[in-house]
Amino acid sequence: MNKPLLISLAAATILATSLNAQSMYERIQSMELNIKKMQDEISTLRASGDEKSDDESANDESEEESDEEDSEDETKSTVEEADSDDGEEEDDEEEEFNAQEEIEEINESIFELNKATNGNKLKLGADYRFAIDNMQYKMADGSDAGNDAFMTNRLWINMDWKATDNLSFSGQLAYNKAFGHRSGWNSNIPGMETFDWVTNENAYDDLLRVRSAYFLYKNDTFMGTEIPWTFSIGRRPSTNGHLINLRDDDGAASPMGHTINVEFDGISSKFSFEDLTGIEGMYVKFCAGRGGTNANPKFFAVNPQNGSVVQTGAPYATQPDDLGDIDLGGLIFVPYDNGQYAFATQYYYANNLIDADIVYPGGVPTMNGMKTVGGMHSFTANFTVNGIGDEWNDYLDDTFFFISGAMSVTDPKSDERMLYGKNDLTGATTVAGESVTGHSVWLGLQMPSFITEDGRWGVEYNQGSQYWRSITYAEDTNIGSKLATRGSAYEVYFTEPLVEDILTFQIRYTYIDYEYTGSNGFFGGDTGSAVLIKDLTPMTGSTVTVDTAQDIRAYLRYRF
Repeated sequence: MNKPLLISLAAATILATSLNAQSMYERIQSMELNIKKMQDEISTLRASGDEKSDDESANDESEEESDEEDSEDETKSTVEEADSDDGEEEDDEEEEFNAQEEIEEINESIFELNKATNGNKLKLGADYRFAIDNMQYKMADGSDAGNDAFMTNRLWINMDWKATDNLSFSGQLAYNKAFGHRSGWNSNIPGMETFDWVTNENAYDDLLRVRSAYFLYKNDTFMGTEIPWTFSIGRRPSTNGHLINLRDDDGAASPMGHTINVEFDGISSKFSFEDLTGIEGMYVKFCAGRGGTNANPKFFAVNPQNGSVVQTGAPYATQPDDLGDIDLGGLIFVPYDNGQYAFATQYYYANNLIDADIVYPGGVPTMNGMKTVGGMHSFTANFTVNGIGDEWNDYLDDTFFFISGAMSVTDPKSDERMLYGKNDLTGATTVAGESVTGHSVWLGLQMPSFITEDGRWGVEYNQGSQYWRSITYAEDTNIGSKLATRGSAYEVYFTEPLVEDILTFQIRYTYIDYEYTGSNGFFGGDTGSAVLIKDLTPMTGSTVTVDTAQDIRAYLRYRF
């Protein structure tokens, strides 16, 4: 095979796959087929070179065993042939050199083709979901509200690139848009829908935003010890975490979905102690991040109340009179996980948490921006069983059970109330700065479908106390986070594959019975205040407080 033919083949490959294939998938398949052919040619060339070396060795051995009789004639013949042999060796060396050149050029062509087929670029994936929700509410005053057919488009564009065995990048672009939601009128876009924690989980417009973007470094040793570890920084994959991912038919993100489910910018580092201790699955993971930043705008700001220009001074400098940075730090500790039985724990502390700053000039409630009210401790522990029993039957072997318990403890500023107003702790006027504790329990069961081999169905229940507070605003439940419920929540879902694992269908029913107000509020005594819903009157908010909520959701989801 000669060099021009190889070059022609590489060029023809690129042209043919670019012009003749009818889809990107077919083009990539065609390119990969030609890469395989070229790799086979390399193997053939190398094998040919090896055969030539073997033949030369055989000839040498034959010459050494030749009869020594007529040595004078042999010597004369050898002398006469020496010049000829030298010429042949030069030809062989030149031929070997040319073959090596051809191999290098084929390798270079394969490298370029690999780049063209994403071998050296981001690998992209699409995840599109159409959903329709029937949402019905019963208000505290007995009135009804709802939406019979709330339709949404959700698109995730996944990006991955493994640069080396130790270093990789992952990212995800997303939009979540309600059908027809682009009226051009600002009042049709609620103010908190673009809050950083939930910007890709709330359905409102068709802007494509970054949902996650981070790099991951991993190694099998840490500072000379046999401790596998990882380090990551960026916009974290902190939604759809452990256990809540089951009903969402997703892989689990890092956090435990019982207590945290929001988009987040931060860092994490995981250390595995399984080899060191001999305890299966043991690891600890440290996490930290920032959920709100105090910084001047680069140029100037505009007061949303009156439209006046606010001079900000130094760009991105902190402002003493503005909200403090919201920072969160915590750890996940898994003492045991053998694949069937697992026990996991999580703790975090978040500072400078916020609430609406509502004032009452003339007795009329008026929003005066946001304010900082204090911090919060959060504790979670769960036990999971992935396969009930010891091979009792195939159905139980493929059944997943979990139970999770959580606690929240507020740490209010001395002049602020967290999760209670002025009269809802003891019935009398209360002092600011008092800490309150909340509890929540959550259990669920996911089982194989009776319809298909890969389908799943599940049931879940959770209950939260009066002062329970999670940070689960990005939970994929349009009627509000079920895990934030101060009261009881029930859920059942069926997920079935239609075309392998590419096209799936799900129907899900969620029912929430609130006992106290503020389940989906923030952390202060205004939006987060927990009072008995049955005691509300029209004067104290019964007309705008949800008593029960239910959501019937059906979706079609394409992933590839």
